[in-house]
Amino acid sequence: MFISDQITNTNKVYKSQFAEVKIVTTIYFVRHAEPNYENHDDTSRELSDKGLKDRRLVTDFLMDKEIDIVLSSPFKRAIDTVRDFAEVKGIDVTIIDEFKERRVDSEWIEDFNSFCKMQWEDFSYKLSDGECLEEVQNRNVFALNRVLTMHKDKNIVVGSHGTALSTIINYYDKTFGYSDFDKIRHLMPWVVEFTFEENECVKIQKYNLFEG
Repeated sequence: MFISDQITNTNKVYKSQFAEVKIVTTIYFVRHAEPNYENHDDTSRELSDKGLKDRRLVTDFLMDKEIDIVLSSPFKRAIDTVRDFAEVKGIDVTIIDEFKERRVDSEWIEDFNSFCKMQWEDFSYKLSDGECLEEVQNRNVFALNRVLTMHKDKNIVVGSHGTALSTIINYYDKTFGYSDFDKIRHLMPWVVEFTFEENECVKIQKYNLFEG
């Protein structure tokens, strides 16, 4: 074999090895713990006493995940759910406005179950002063793609919400629908792990923290 052949073959090996290396980013979306439902203001609704206790489940779950960055919806219940972990690790919580929960309407609605079902059956359905699920999904996925661009190869936590998070799951897995949402509607907190290779979602793993 000539020296030039050796160099060519070596270059092929290097290119092959390089092609196999993919940037992996892991994002843990954390649905907030139980809120105080007596507070009807979506932005300032705080955690209940149970929620304040249960957020420790999130902290314990995340402790060994080598988290680099903590992000959150601007809503208080989402921030406070991930804040305990962030303070233990000495990481600042960065607010991303687009990760906020769906706006239902300007007024509190009583028949929330029927409203949710109608929205999942028709992603364009919304009340006069609210958002449809298509809008919620587009907003959250836009923010997610920006995070993936800015924080490649990192382990990231995002304080989130039940509907917002469910629309993200649905974006990558169209089989996730109303029946799946209904099963987790009262599961708070809840963690969903998304694994991305570059910007492609290759795995979604859901965690019920109450099952240990």
